Amino acid sequence: VQVLESGGGMVQSGGSLRLSCAASGSSSSARITVITWYCQALGKEREFVASITSGGATSYSDPVKGRFTISRDYGGNTFFLQMNSLKPEDAAVYYCKADVAVFIIEGINYVEAWGQGTRVTVSP
Repeated sequence: VQVLESGGGMVQSGGSLRLSCAASGSSSSARITVITWYCQALGKEREFVASITSGGATSYSDPVKGRFTISRDYGGNTFFLQMNSLKPEDAAVYYCKADVAVFIIEGINYVEAWGQGTRVTVSP
């Protein structure tokens, strides 16, 4: 499974962006179980932003609750992070990670697939 992020850019404080995470390569033997968005600001560690399970359960970090919404396109394997009311402190590179269950004869292997990231810049 591979993931590719898009949708980053520059926006003014209070504005909105929608990030996309396109996952490819999933199949009956390699299933995405969770999609997670992380962000990494300059000089800081990568931080959890939001996640969505294959069952549709969502989770958010406290700083983005009520402003960001994670969702998926049930017609395919595209996942979204709708970011509203953006603040300068939201500026970061946003990464998408897919947790994948790979079914093999011996059982199940769990692997991760990371994208290259998409940059979000928020001007004051």
